[in-house]
Amino acid sequence: MSDQDGRAARDREAVRWFDDDAGPVVRPYAMTRGRTRTAAEGRLDLIAQVVAESRAQETIDDQTLSPEHVDIVELCRQAPLSVAELAAELDLPVGVVRVLIGDLLDAELVHVSRPVPPAELPDEKVLREVIDGLRAL
Repeated sequence: MSDQDGRAARDREAVRWFDDDAGPVVRPYAMTRGRTRTAAEGRLDLIAQVVAESRAQETIDDQTLSPEHVDIVELCRQAPLSVAELAAELDLPVGVVRVLIGDLLDAELVHVSRPVPPAELPDEKVLREVIDGLRAL
């Protein structure tokens, strides 16, 4: 194999793994500055609803926020979204989205509301008794 053939093969290989249309690739650890956890991790399960604070509009131009932070606030300003929905919408791993949401919680740009855990919901038997009692009226 000549030097020119080897160079052509490497060029074909490089073209296969590089796509101009894709733009720059940022690794998840770069978005989170190497962090994998947040203090709010216990509150950020997949179905936790993220809601933008009303003052988020004025802070959205903050230069310290990454584009991903801004995207999360923008999406949540339109409607509350779950952590899983945000991860899907942004095409990012859930762990990365949790860390980014944690940053926004610390900056008080969003708040999280969690659904009532099933253990805290009223028992079905109690609900049936209430319904029967209301029907008896």
